[in-house]
Amino acid sequence: MNEQVIAQENLSLPHDIVVLPSQGKFYKNKKKSVKVGYLTASDENLLGSVGKLSGEELVMRLVRSKLYEPDLNPRDMLEGDIESILLFLRTTSFGPEYNFNLTDPETGQKFERTITLEELSFRVPEVEPDENGHYVTKLPKSNSSVKLKPMSYGEATDLERMAEEYPSNLVAPKATWRLNKQIVELNGTTDRGEIAKFVEQMPIMDSKFIANFLKVNEPRIELNREVTAPSGKKVNVRIAFGAEFFRPFF
Repeated sequence: MNEQVIAQENLSLPHDIVVLPSQGKFYKNKKKSVKVGYLTASDENLLGSVGKLSGEELVMRLVRSKLYEPDLNPRDMLEGDIESILLFLRTTSFGPEYNFNLTDPETGQKFERTITLEELSFRVPEVEPDENGHYVTKLPKSNSSVKLKPMSYGEATDLERMAEEYPSNLVAPKATWRLNKQIVELNGTTDRGEIAKFVEQMPIMDSKFIANFLKVNEPRIELNREVTAPSGKKVNVRIAFGAEFFRPFF
């Protein structure tokens, strides 16, 4: 059963509205928020399938069944929007507390800290996308004009799977794969062959610029937090999504 059919069948079930970090600027329907259902007792079967599903598989199955929007395919949504939906599912089902088991960098002793998921905020981009959801910028080394787009959740997981399946004696070209997804136009051309050729010869200064540009401007939730260890040292932590985000309860 595809995502659209699932969404249509679930429209009458209890749900709430989740605001998207992207504000819909990257989607044809321009939806700033989406209807998302609550986790139910039957979902425990899925959440409890430890070892049978990868984190990506669990995320997709959850979002497909709980996103009540027939015209939105979860694979085509930005990672930040998927994360926002997962935060909603977790907080409305298990509460907003999230525990970290950490190591004090001063003493080496283990300690635990709790943060509140409801306190997480949206990142504020420095540059707004155009009407098509593309960022227009110029690369610092080659002076090439490019249009960039953030990768969708589906594209990001596909690249990870490709890297895992790559021959173990070779280095997977993840950087060039990613750039070929992110660059949608180069000096006025959308020819994929020309873009691929440029990516292979791109100065590293330009590739690092693109990575940082999208990191700063892609709409997401701020998932990094700083906590204080018993010794007084500061420790940076990051919320991770996937199976571990839900499975501690099972």
